[in-house]
Formats: sequence, structure tokens, C-alpha cells
Amino acid sequence: MSDQQQPVFSIDKIYVKDLSLEVPNAPQVFLEQAQPQLEVQLASSGERLPQDGLYEVVVTLTVTAKAGDKTVFLVEAAQAGIFTISGVPEQDLDPVLGIACPNILFPYARETIASTINRAGFPAVNLAPVNFEAIYAQRLQEQQAQNGPRIEIAH
Repeated sequence: MSDQQQPVFSIDKIYVKDLSLEVPNAPQVFLEQAQPQLEVQLASSGERLPQDGLYEVVVTLTVTAKAGDKTVFLVEAAQAGIFTISGVPEQDLDPVLGIACPNILFPYARETIASTINRAGFPAVNLAPVNFEAIYAQRLQEQQAQNGPRIEIAH
């Protein structure tokens, strides 16, 4: 028998923390035939909550569609989760918060974005899966190059 505590990882709550939609050029935008260009931005962050073993992780997706210099729509969703994480060595905590948790939250964020765009009167946008492990590794390399103390994942 080992004295070490077994690692615990559980999802306590998944929720939309913030959601915003702008269609600044409606109704004219619905009358135009221009094919909009999409720009997708992704950010992820995690923080320890005051309650022991609880962490909040937020994946924020921003999708902007432009036709020429006009914004067709802009949707931003901050999909969050509260996770119980204990018995995990401190050095392994950042990868859990930067890879495992965002992998769980991303499908929810993707669905929230697609549904919101569709409800705004546009065809749903299906975003491709994201490799959070690669994003985490890239941010870790950048952080080590700058000798920063904590990882903040943004893409």
C-alpha cells in the first residue's frame, strides 16, 4: 500500500460563462450574396478556486465573419467548467488545466458557437477540432524562452 493519494479528476459543472453576438450590418447583410471570410480565435485559461481541489477552466472562442470590410457577424463564447482535481503532482497540474480540461470543454464551445450563429440567421459554422496538446507545447516553449512563471494558453 502506498501513502500517496490516488489522483482524482472529475467534471463538476460545464456552463456558458459569457456569450455575445453582434450582427452590426443587419438587415442589409442578409440581402447581400458575398461569401464571408471567417476568422477564429481561441484562448484557454485555468485558475484555482478558493475551495480545495476545485479549478475553473475557460475556453473562449471568437468567430468573426467579414465580407470585404464589413463585419457580417461576430460571436464570442466563453465555455467554462469547474473541475475537481486532487492528488495530482503540482508539475502535472498545468498540463491537466491546459490540455485535458480544454479538450473536454471545446466540443461544448463549438456547439454553442454553431447554435448561436444559426439562431442569428446564418448557416451554422462547424469548427475543426483543436489539438490543445500542440497549443500547450507551443506556449510552454514560448514561456521557457521568456522565463515566465505561469502558462496562459491563447491561440
